[in-house]
Amino acid sequence: MSTEPRSRAQRRRDTEHRLTHDIDVWVASASPDGTPYLVPLSFDWDGEAVLVATSADSPTGRNLAATRTARLALGLTRDVVMIEGDVEVLAIDALPRQVGDRFAVRAGFDPRSLTTPYRWFRIAPGRIQAWREENELTDRELMRDGRWLV
Repeated sequence: MSTEPRSRAQRRRDTEHRLTHDIDVWVASASPDGTPYLVPLSFDWDGEAVLVATSADSPTGRNLAATRTARLALGLTRDVVMIEGDVEVLAIDALPRQVGDRFAVRAGFDPRSLTTPYRWFRIAPGRIQAWREENELTDRELMRDGRWLV
């Protein structure tokens, strides 16, 4: 079932809605030797970056800290947002209280209260793509070099 392709402006609005309302994101990372790892994590979006938290000793935590890069996916395979970004690694007590509180409300858990050592990972998008069907592959790039194209 094919529908008319969305405009790039509509795709941006849909992407921002997903970033504002979705709770979980697929996080793809790789170890320094290139071993891939994929995991779903809860996230928060502050309008500029995606904030996730995971155990410092998990494969994802180690990978993000070592390579400082990630690829994220929101949505379904036929309505996907792909985000590539640079990662800032932060100690679990490094963020202002209200930022951690906002994450905890959205995610449904508070990593600051866990006994397992967690870290924050703030992922600043450098590239964002969004498409549904084949007819949206053209012009799927909405952000490049950290700047919205539309």
